[in-house]
This record gives sequence, C-alpha cells and structure tokens, in this order.
Amino acid sequence: MLWKSRCVCSHKKLQHTGIKSAVERDHEYQISKLRFVCKAWYEIVNSLVFIDAHLQGSDTGLIFLAPVMKGHPLSSDFKTLDPLVKPNTFSVESKVLHMQSVPICHWPCINPSSLFYIKFMEIKDGKCTIKEYNETCVGKIRATCNGLILLENRMKKEGLVIMNPVTRELLRVPLGTQSSPHHESYGLVYCHCSSNYKVVHLFQDESQYIGCEIINIGSRSWRVVDGPSFGLLGWLGYEPVFAIGALHWLPLINHNEYIVSLLVDNEKFKKIPLPKSGEIHDRIIAMSGFLGFVTHHEDMNQIDVWILRGLGCEVWEKLYTIRMDCTKNMVPLYCSRIDGEIIFRKKDYDLYAYDCSLQIMSKVELKKGCSPFNGCYLPHVNSLVSWRIPAKR
Repeated sequence: MLWKSRCVCSHKKLQHTGIKSAVERDHEYQISKLRFVCKAWYEIVNSLVFIDAHLQGSDTGLIFLAPVMKGHPLSSDFKTLDPLVKPNTFSVESKVLHMQSVPICHWPCINPSSLFYIKFMEIKDGKCTIKEYNETCVGKIRATCNGLILLENRMKKEGLVIMNPVTRELLRVPLGTQSSPHHESYGLVYCHCSSNYKVVHLFQDESQYIGCEIINIGSRSWRVVDGPSFGLLGWLGYEPVFAIGALHWLPLINHNEYIVSLLVDNEKFKKIPLPKSGEIHDRIIAMSGFLGFVTHHEDMNQIDVWILRGLGCEVWEKLYTIRMDCTKNMVPLYCSRIDGEIIFRKKDYDLYAYDCSLQIMSKVELKKGCSPFNGCYLPHVNSLVSWRIPAKR
C-alpha cells in the first residue's frame, strides 16, 4: 500500500518535474522493474515519451561477451552449468526454448565452453565500469541499434534472436539465407517512415555476388531486395554503421575510396565517395547523429576526423585533427553520444579515449573482466526501447 501511494505521488511529481529528470535519477535496470510496481508507473515507463527521453539521456558504451568457463573442465552435461553460472542468471537459450514450449527433458545439452555472459562497458573520465546484465547466451552478437541487440540462435541453428538486455524482452527471428559467417554481414536499423526495426542481411555466394535480404521485426519472412552492384563490395568483415538514415559498409580491408550505403527508407544501395583513401586502421563511426570517418595520416602522428551530415549533398567536413607521437594500430570503436569522446582500441585490448574539447588522448584504466571473447566489442546504448514500442530515433 505504501508503494502504491508513493507511486501516485510520483506520477503527479513527474508531470511537474518532467520525465527526463526522473530518468537522470534512476538506473535503467531499476526503471525497467518499476513498470510492475503499479499501473501508473507501468503507463509512464512504457510511454513513448519516457522511452525516448531515456534513450536521449543514455550514453554509448561497448557490449561484449565474456566466457562463463574459467579453468573449469569441459563437459557436455547441461547440469554441470549450475555451479558455474551466477544465481538468478537469465539464459537467452532457456527463454527461447520456453517460448517454443519445448519440454525441459528435450532441451539440448550446452557445452560450458560455449556459454558467455553478456556485459556492458561504460567509459568515462578515462576509467571503465563493467555493468553486469546477469545474462548468458551461446550465440555471437551480430548487430546493435538503440539498445536492441541481434544474437545468433545456435540452438539447433534456428535463426536469430532480437533482444533488449535491459528489459530482457526477446523475439525469435526466422532463419534467412544460410551463408558462411566469413561471407555475410548483419545490420539492425530503425526506419522512420514505417516506424519499425529491420534486420539487414548481406551474403556472398561462390561467384562473389552480394545478395541482400531484409526482414521487418515481427514479420515471419525475409524479403529479397536488389543487392549492391557487382564488385562494389569486396569484403564483409567490417561491422556496418547505422547513421543518417542508412546502413554503411567499408567495401575493402584496405585502400577504401568510398563506402557502400543502404538507404533504410527505400532499401536502395548507393556509393558515397570518402574524403580521402581509407587505410587498414581507418573506420566509419556514428558521431552525434552524423556519420564519422576517422582516418590516419601517412606519417602516423596525426588522425583526421571527418563527418557527413546527410545523404543529400554528400560533402564531408573535417571536424578534428588529433596529433600525438604515434597513432599506429589505433582503431576507432565509437564516439560518445553525450560528451563526444572518441574511443580507440590499440593492439588487442588497450583502449584510449580522446577528449575532443580538451584535445587530450588518455589511456583507459581497464579492470579485470574487460576483455571480450575474440576481442569483439560492439557500440551499444542501454535503453528501454522495444520493437513493439519503438523510440523516435
């Protein structure tokens, strides 16, 4: 009863102070749980205004997988996972099997060596903080967008899973065209015109032709769309970047003169020239709602940061020049949505943060448990977004 009375007061207070201030006071995990306190809070937290305000106030970090097993002997017995996994851990695979109404006695065995924790790294003021979702999965994270992640569903190889790790809402996505992991690419995007999320899948066949198929989240079938012109994309190893209404790929490992972009609204591909030739450590990243291109200077003591503000004019602007003794092997990972810091990875796991306003590059203090499986980080933002109630952006 006390909670209910407080909720009524909180509801009235929110109307005066604004939803954004409530978002700033509460942690996203606590906010997600508050949905179930009472009807008033449920309506507030699930409202489009609240979800979008929370998304706007959330900063970018890195989502990654960390192995559950550390020094334990290999076993194929499902029951041996109990002492390895933390209490009250949410299992993506168990949830999927439950949604399929598969009896527990028919659940397949999971090798502990293939089980991973889903973790989030937040970098601020040169230090990193690891946030535990207390969730495990078997499949690799293939794409992220607005707080949603796209996971491989490796239980009987039945396709993909889209999930919000904060709210733990998930949905199975049917299997599309099967291809080698080294010859395919996935992207997760939000379409403003149709107000829904889409999964984009590019795959390369034996003749080197790049095919494309798209599925709207919630749909049961993939749609084949015209892929990029033959020879335009030569390699699918770099993760695509979603920005300015399109999904963008670097087409080659090295010496990139352009990017290949898929416009989300009309699902058409186009070629966009880069301001200069991109080398092996150069990348495109999302920057403050625009598309950024971070490129190294030939003498290895300078990094130039360019941005593309839209798809209409296709004119790149040089935003920053980063000067330091040696920029070799520094790969940009993402740009912070709030303070504008650019995070770089050097060698395997060393991370650096560049403060664009102070023009200072500093090494990030990493804690134990920060090393991802296979060195794979993906930019991510914690949110309350759902494909059923999408945010405005």
